[in-house]
Amino acid sequence: MRFDVVISGGRVLDGTGAPPYRADVAIGGDRIAAVGRLDGAQAETVIDATGRFVAPGFVDCHAHGDSAVFEPAVQRAALRQGVTTFVLGQDGLSYAPGSAATVAYAARYFAAVNGPLPGNPPSGGALTVGELLGGYDRAVALNTAYLLPHGTIRYDVMGPSPDPASRDDLAKMVRHVERGLAEGAAGLSSGLEYLPGRYASAEELAALCEPLGGLPYVTHMRAYGARAATGMAEVVEIAERSGAAVHVSHLHGPAPVLLPLVEEALGKGVDLTFDTYPYLRGNTILAMVVLPPSVPGAEPGRALEMIASRELDDWWPTLVDTWPRLTVSHAPGLEWAEGLTMVAAAERAGVESAEFCRRLLTETRLEAGVVTARPDEGPEGEQSVRTMLRHPSHTGGSDGIYVGGHPHPRGFGAFARFLGRHVRELADWTWEQAVVHLASHPARRFGLADRGLVRGGFVADVVVFDLDTVADRATYAAPRTLATGVDDVVVSGVRVLAGGELTGATPGRALRS
Repeated sequence: MRFDVVISGGRVLDGTGAPPYRADVAIGGDRIAAVGRLDGAQAETVIDATGRFVAPGFVDCHAHGDSAVFEPAVQRAALRQGVTTFVLGQDGLSYAPGSAATVAYAARYFAAVNGPLPGNPPSGGALTVGELLGGYDRAVALNTAYLLPHGTIRYDVMGPSPDPASRDDLAKMVRHVERGLAEGAAGLSSGLEYLPGRYASAEELAALCEPLGGLPYVTHMRAYGARAATGMAEVVEIAERSGAAVHVSHLHGPAPVLLPLVEEALGKGVDLTFDTYPYLRGNTILAMVVLPPSVPGAEPGRALEMIASRELDDWWPTLVDTWPRLTVSHAPGLEWAEGLTMVAAAERAGVESAEFCRRLLTETRLEAGVVTARPDEGPEGEQSVRTMLRHPSHTGGSDGIYVGGHPHPRGFGAFARFLGRHVRELADWTWEQAVVHLASHPARRFGLADRGLVRGGFVADVVVFDLDTVADRATYAAPRTLATGVDDVVVSGVRVLAGGELTGATPGRALRS
């Protein structure tokens, strides 16, 4: 028996929910060739997994690595948590499909989230989903799946217009969706607190969901927290109009409010899942947090004129309770402010918080990003996180953002935190349940065929981790600190992490559903 890779002596968590069992895993080419007691098996690469778990690679259902995935440091950060696949194109905004003007808008508006347009795909002109996926394929150590971003599609058809979509507009947007699915997209995403997605009606979104054919509609809802009932009602309406499966992004907030809404949707026959990350703070673009709806953020020139003028003088005082909850994560040209709260940065600049915020928006041309503390921060907030992740409809997502000098630590620690804190320390899941939530369930949800299980014939995305040492180390003070406990990872049959270090191999596939 000779194979390319043999992972020997470990306990297999196969992704079915079965308890761990002692087995060797043999890999030939990009596939798992055998799972069992393989005494005498030989291989070019042997990974000794004695005392460790062997599991299918984890799927990060909500990652903003659209550009950052090309960075070796980001690949290493993900692999050190056992993540082998990023689902990109989140929140309705990414680089494709669209004209040169659309690509430029999406890259600029979401610069503090997705970063600049990556260099590997064609740049400087129009970009298709197929071209974007082609740029990822075998160029990085991770797999990538891509959601069609509704906001990008809407902008390509209607520009920054807040008007309802006409019948002709809808037909053009639907054709974008159909082409993108044919080129391999894994679903459709929306960002209904961002622009221009905020302008869409449920009718518009349902029309774009109709071609999905079982792939999910993934939504950053219009309202969360205390107003989550509004957002969930729209999710249900879109599902009922279109027949689409739905997946709610980063469903955070009070569990006693949210879980009844989830159960109500399931009770109506809606095929619904959701992801969460195990932290109480968020990370997004500053403009979305602090600007009123009257500011046309999809028209940066006009927005900057309004910010620079005195038109918002009556608005800034309403944010007095918001300033202490904001920490600057990304501030090109004002990097000294990164890692400081808005209040502390303003004090250092010798101005009021509102004035510093206005300066930050103006000098970064709306590119600034912030980490945001939510009002439910504290013991009750953590209990809600724990309650939400136990629900069978839950999948894991980091919402990882890798832009800026001081991003949220979730991109560097979420999946290790799921394992170290929520399994080993708190017993919110068993080990086998964790692998279902983080690997097999999301692989099914996004149509990632032949992934998510340690089983003969499946693609060999395999992670080896130490149940005693796996842990997150990234903090709000030191957000880029790598996780521990995951030292060996195989992607598509190729070892990409050995002893916790990148091997330099780039076998990651652009996964076409």
